[in-house]
Formats: sequence, structure tokens, C-alpha cells
Amino acid sequence: MSAGDKIKNAAEDLAGKAKEAVGNLTDNDKLVAEGKAEQAKADAKKAGENVKDAFKH
Repeated sequence: MSAGDKIKNAAEDLAGKAKEAVGNLTDNDKLVAEGKAEQAKADAKKAGENVKDAFKH
């Protein structure tokens, strides 16, 4: 996984966490769901990159 990919995934995960937190504070279930979805997407990307890295070594 390149450093750029790691940074993008971390930023996406952080944005999802922030969105989820704002949703929780404002009782906005849609925002909470969007935040959780962004976090899941970032986690899936991280897992995919880790698999690619495992086969490189």
C-alpha cells in the first residue's frame, strides 16, 4: 500500500467518524449511516491493499 493510499484511506475513515459523530449529536440517523458507510468503505480498501501487500512479499 502506498503512502498516498494510506493517507486517503485514513482521511476517508476520519471523515466518516466525524460525520457519524455529528449525526449522533444532531439525532440525524441518515448522517450516522453515511458516516458508518464511509468508515466501512475505508476499512474495505485497507483490507484490499493489505492483501495486495501480502502477495508482493
